[in-house]
Amino acid sequence: MEMVKCFMIVLILCLCHVSMAAPLEEKKSHRKTYIVHMAKSEMPPSFQHHTHWYDSSLKSVSGSAAMLYTYDNVIHGFSTQLTDKEAEQLESQPGILAVLPEVRYELHTTRTPEFLGLSQAAALFPESESASEVVIGVFDTGVWPESKSFADTGLGPIPSSWKGACESGTNFTSANCNKKLIGAKYFAKGYEAALGAIDETKESRSPRDDDGHGTHTASTAAGSVVEGASLFGYAQGTARGMATRARVAVYKVCWMGGCFSSDILAAMEKAIDDNVNVLSMSLGGGMSDYYRDSVAIGSFAAMEKGILVSCSAGNAGPAPYSLSNLAPWITTVGAGTLDRDFPAFVSLGNGKKFSGVSLYRGSPLPGKMLPFVYAGNASNATNGNLCMMDTLIPEKVAGKIVLCDRGMNARVQKGAVVKAAGGIGMVLSNTAANGEELVADAHLLPATAVGQKSGDAIRDYLFSNPNPTVTILFEGTKVGIEPSPVVAAFSSRGPNSITSEILKPDMIAPGVNILAGWSGAVGPTGLATDTRRVDFNIISGTSMSCPHVSGLAGLLKAAHPDWSPAAIRSALMTTAYTEYKNKQKMQDIATGKPSTPFDHGAGHVDPVSALNPGLVYDLTAEDYLGFLCALNYTEFQIRSLARRNFSCDASKRYRVTDLNYPSFAVNFDSIMGGSNVVKHTRTLTNVGSPGTYKVSVSPETPGVKISVEPQTLSFSQANEKKSYTVTFSGSSQPAGTNVFARLEWSDMKYTVGSPIAISWT
Repeated sequence: MEMVKCFMIVLILCLCHVSMAAPLEEKKSHRKTYIVHMAKSEMPPSFQHHTHWYDSSLKSVSGSAAMLYTYDNVIHGFSTQLTDKEAEQLESQPGILAVLPEVRYELHTTRTPEFLGLSQAAALFPESESASEVVIGVFDTGVWPESKSFADTGLGPIPSSWKGACESGTNFTSANCNKKLIGAKYFAKGYEAALGAIDETKESRSPRDDDGHGTHTASTAAGSVVEGASLFGYAQGTARGMATRARVAVYKVCWMGGCFSSDILAAMEKAIDDNVNVLSMSLGGGMSDYYRDSVAIGSFAAMEKGILVSCSAGNAGPAPYSLSNLAPWITTVGAGTLDRDFPAFVSLGNGKKFSGVSLYRGSPLPGKMLPFVYAGNASNATNGNLCMMDTLIPEKVAGKIVLCDRGMNARVQKGAVVKAAGGIGMVLSNTAANGEELVADAHLLPATAVGQKSGDAIRDYLFSNPNPTVTILFEGTKVGIEPSPVVAAFSSRGPNSITSEILKPDMIAPGVNILAGWSGAVGPTGLATDTRRVDFNIISGTSMSCPHVSGLAGLLKAAHPDWSPAAIRSALMTTAYTEYKNKQKMQDIATGKPSTPFDHGAGHVDPVSALNPGLVYDLTAEDYLGFLCALNYTEFQIRSLARRNFSCDASKRYRVTDLNYPSFAVNFDSIMGGSNVVKHTRTLTNVGSPGTYKVSVSPETPGVKISVEPQTLSFSQANEKKSYTVTFSGSSQPAGTNVFARLEWSDMKYTVGSPIAISWT
């Protein structure tokens, strides 16, 4: 959730009292959770209901295992705890498509409206009842219902389409919901089966958010307008979510020990029944084939019901192939910066100053130069430079500012370590792993973070001066920072490790230093020692960029209720930008060079343009099934995803390159001599006024010729469809070579852009 004026913002054994207790306990301890996919159409006629068949199948391999959940929307099947042998026996039975082990997913952890152009363009978006008919479902750590971001002032009755409810539990009742927060449920059976009962002295067994992450993402997507929002005076202004009039439904699937796939699937099952319009999931868990990935499986079912699923790309950048949530029916969102910063300068005794960032607000440093020490020289530990717990020698840091290197433990925890050892301040230096990317933190003591180059220079000063001194100068909030946005270094990057012909991420959105609502159960750093409580917090991650897109998708859904999830994503992608107003290419903070489609996808979202994109690339469930055929998925694998019988047409040639995606990823074989030729076919649907569009491709790409046929497309009426083919002819290039281009269709009123990534492998 974010700030209009200065900032906007926009998801874990029975004891048998008989002589066999010990062996049974030992056996149970080897059980783990599995998700069992059933071929519902193959249910024997002797069963009156599919759940009876599921139960009978389970009892045939285990006399004690119980079903955790049964599923019908997202898959046909159930989850349960089995030994490895029982799982093997079950999978060999007729009617069983797959028995997949549970996967643990992890969270991907205000000025946005103004930065995105929403503040001056509010009139373009419908403030009619359609805007408040949209329901955004958020899968995360729950919600802090008392946050002003969930006030329902001015909202009419709950939409009649809504079928959900508010669930009571620890520190939460149905009365905590209102006309803004219309749904709240929690899912913990999978978590508790894996890790034991939830410790209710540490977290609420209810939808209540004791972590802060869930409140932050929900308020980013659809928080109400809150005037006078800030974190300790930083980023002060009016906070608001992307879709301020949309309703919020919260599904708590993430706990202190993670987010478990059986719980996530159960929540998706419920969200589909509840009639949400958008699903926002700031979590990820590895890179499995689509038919083994619970988020991809559940998202396929949601897509079929017309629900757009927005997921975070992950925080494993800037390494290549680091993306999660890669399925083409998921909208995958990377992170960029805002044009706002929180400068806090390091001033050395030799007169040099280095820029850093900080959200510290507390007792100031003494107004003089202070003694300065490198943590590595104030510790007997081999990794003493990292300021890990109990590694600093108090006698060497007392009364001094300490230089700590980034890595291993949390940035804010390093400051807590310095403070506990008697230090009075901290300079946190990036290492090569983080380069020049700076993320602001609400430190517990006066502290600032600097980039690698500055850190190296400061370290040189510490090593060369016998009596080094320093102070930190805090300068509050600055806006108008250029260039912006830049791609965040932590934002996960392509290429797509599952299907290289599908370019991911799809786009980037604000994800660095984002102000949004926060839990009243935890301080802004999340540390147990942080007793401060705040209404809003500033944090960073693709977890923050994902709900921006979820909220924007809600705005587009309100304006165009008949648009499919693919059409909404297409509108956001084809209107995204990759250049600044001065025509310079968007930058990647990790390299200091222009970013590429593997970093930013189609580019940075531009919601005002997305409202009226002219043309869209639409997709149906049948198109995605053809895509699965092109991947040579077996009938069983497709049924695991589609939940119905589907056979690929043996007479038809399925090609991944024909999936009607708004971007192009082309792969050439570097070993082949001569030329490589790859063809991609696409279909555009007119959602604007009549017009004749001409195609252009730029820039010229070394080693490959790109031709488009036809070069002109004329549309005379709404929803008219026209197809074209792009032929990529590549000469032999060394493996690992990548070139990038952009294809645009324009009628002078609309420009419909697509990124092109070409790779030799």
